[in-house]
Amino acid sequence: MIRKIVYFFGQILFFPHLILFLFSSNKELVIDDLYSRNTRQTSFATVSYDLTFKLLISKYFRTLFYFRTTSVFAKILRFFYPKHQSFTIDINTKIDGGLHLAHPYSTILNAASIGKNVYVNHLVTVGEKDGKKPIIGNNVELHAGCIVIGGITIGDNAIIGAGSVVVKDVPTNSIAVGNPARIIESKKC
Repeated sequence: MIRKIVYFFGQILFFPHLILFLFSSNKELVIDDLYSRNTRQTSFATVSYDLTFKLLISKYFRTLFYFRTTSVFAKILRFFYPKHQSFTIDINTKIDGGLHLAHPYSTILNAASIGKNVYVNHLVTVGEKDGKKPIIGNNVELHAGCIVIGGITIGDNAIIGAGSVVVKDVPTNSIAVGNPARIIESKKC
């Protein structure tokens, strides 16, 4: 019971974020992120409650929220409600909705684009090499400690195993593991 009371008053502190959300041009993307692994809600009251709760308990989600809602007001709110210091998203990265952040401690996302419903675990590095950035498809899973660098493409529904170093394209519906990464399974759909 005490925890619920603390959460309730904590969520009240995040009401300014609701104003930021309401005036954002990326409302749908924020909602997709909020319900990335759950049933999407449509009621404003439910979305407001879930959003303030997620912003309260997850600095990782807060970092993604600030990425989606760039404005002067967002920069002011970041001063009082900081984002996570070890989770970085490059401002030029295009990220589609439904990004699922398992616990992206020490994670860097610096891609040309990231598709819908992508799963990101901790210690993941997606970065550029020689000025070229990766393209990550839809429904991709990036597991703990994997590195994806350079002007490569990770196809839809691909899984990148923990600790893998990917420097070549990964086809759609494939599983890549190892250093350097190799395809161990490719599913036909």
